Amino acid sequence: MNLNITIGQYYPASSKIHSLDPRTKLLALFVFIIILFSAPNAFGYVVSALGLFGVILMSKVPVKFMLKGLRNVFFIIIFTVVLNVFFVPGETVLFQLGFLRVTLEGLFAAARMACRLVLLIIASSVLTLTTSPIELTDGIEHALKPFKKIGVPAHEIAMMMTIALRFIPTLMEETDRIMKAQISRGADFGSGNLVQKAKAIIPLLVPLFISAFRRADELALAMESRCYRGDENRTRMKVLKRGRIDYIFYLSLILFGACVYFTRFLL
Repeated sequence: MNLNITIGQYYPASSKIHSLDPRTKLLALFVFIIILFSAPNAFGYVVSALGLFGVILMSKVPVKFMLKGLRNVFFIIIFTVVLNVFFVPGETVLFQLGFLRVTLEGLFAAARMACRLVLLIIASSVLTLTTSPIELTDGIEHALKPFKKIGVPAHEIAMMMTIALRFIPTLMEETDRIMKAQISRGADFGSGNLVQKAKAIIPLLVPLFISAFRRADELALAMESRCYRGDENRTRMKVLKRGRIDYIFYLSLILFGACVYFTRFLL
């Protein structure tokens, strides 16, 4: 298991968050995203971070394990911050060099975006770490069930999304294995300019694509050999059913949203 990849992995544990209905966790993630992007000020982000930290503690997933997932998206976060710092217009100019201008409003926008990305990635990791692939598939399928009336293949979409999430850590492990094999044969991925580094990645991408297509073909053959026919006449061993803990979590989610909303009156 690649410990630097948290999205797509499942961390087995006995916790209240693991026992929640997958539909509850999907709804909680959707509501958290709305709350996160509508937080009125810095106090709203602090309350959001504290709420998310409380959920992580309840899930019994190690905090260090959760935070390791940020390493692989660190470049994206930095790139987003730089774009907001230099290209968000504002009236209070702090520094200017040619067409590059740093404003106070740009710094605030960069800080908000960085907080949103970090909390969003961690929240998504909590969902996948505490929900097994089968439960996640059933939850997404139930969420898309109303769209089946207009011809949307809910089961197929849910299956594709779950397989895509599940194969993120698998492909990263495959990338690491191929990279080590190429380095043992004399490949150099670290030195040279940007063009040379891009050329050095080609021997890595070709076997990675071949391996990905091979895994996809093997998965399709395995599903066909087990007489998988999608949603047609399909039954489930575990029927999704909300319990008392799910309704308590709904109430906690409402209170959490109210706390974030009322932080607008602190300033």
